[in-house]
Amino acid sequence: MASTEELKRICSQVRRDIIRMVNAATCGHPGGSLGCTEYMVALYFEEMKHRTVFSMDGFGEDIFFLSNGHICPVWYSVLAHAGYFDKKELGTFRKLGTRLQGHPATKEHLPGIRAASGSLGQGLSMGIGTALSKKLNKDTSLVYTLHGDGEFQEGQIWEALMFAAHNKVDNLIATIDYNNKQIDGDVDHVLSHLNLKAKIEDFGWDVVELKEGNNMEAVLAALKDAKSRTGKGKPVFILMHTVMGKGVDFMEGHHGWHGNAPSNEQTVVALAQLEETLGDY
Repeated sequence: MASTEELKRICSQVRRDIIRMVNAATCGHPGGSLGCTEYMVALYFEEMKHRTVFSMDGFGEDIFFLSNGHICPVWYSVLAHAGYFDKKELGTFRKLGTRLQGHPATKEHLPGIRAASGSLGQGLSMGIGTALSKKLNKDTSLVYTLHGDGEFQEGQIWEALMFAAHNKVDNLIATIDYNNKQIDGDVDHVLSHLNLKAKIEDFGWDVVELKEGNNMEAVLAALKDAKSRTGKGKPVFILMHTVMGKGVDFMEGHHGWHGNAPSNEQTVVALAQLEETLGDY
């Protein structure tokens, strides 16, 4: 287990990786990746029980699905630093034939990836199916999923929410990155969720609201709280408020960084704000 300060140092390096990967590829999605860094680092380096000797079935270990697959730069960096593959491979992001595709894929057999994602709305269904499989196999470990808030405009999400609650899938923790930004602007302007917490609760889920999703202490506390609520007849949902582009001042809070790569000049400015803590790839 890592200390909170160690986790913060990992976050700084992960953010550097994200900026460098997307810049080198001249395409990708830095905004949500930067915003979800604390969550992903806390999950893989503190909360989740997992093995870097990778097996697809994941029996006896916690499993994670990234539903909003476009923010895969943060996942790739975390997987590399957790020991799933050599961090030098991060330099191949989005290159022809790479295992690090622009959305997570299984054809290339990258360790840590169990399902292709990026077609928004599908990840919760994947998580539910996996959680039910664990129950059938008497596996007491958990399933985690991460979603974008724009993704919650997809109908399949709401069908899955109903199904999970009705079937008491209580070994599942779903998290939404609630930064109120999507590719076309503010979520509230594109298609508002109104009172999302009340809706999720009305659908029969137990909701943990994480108001500081970029505060490592708060993220750790929310994950532990969510875990303590599993096994009690309800699926668990974390409503995680984050800042898009967190850590890079000119990106923070701007939906324009949902899917744009920083220029070489902007990359220099961004990296100057992020400490190199584990060594660049």
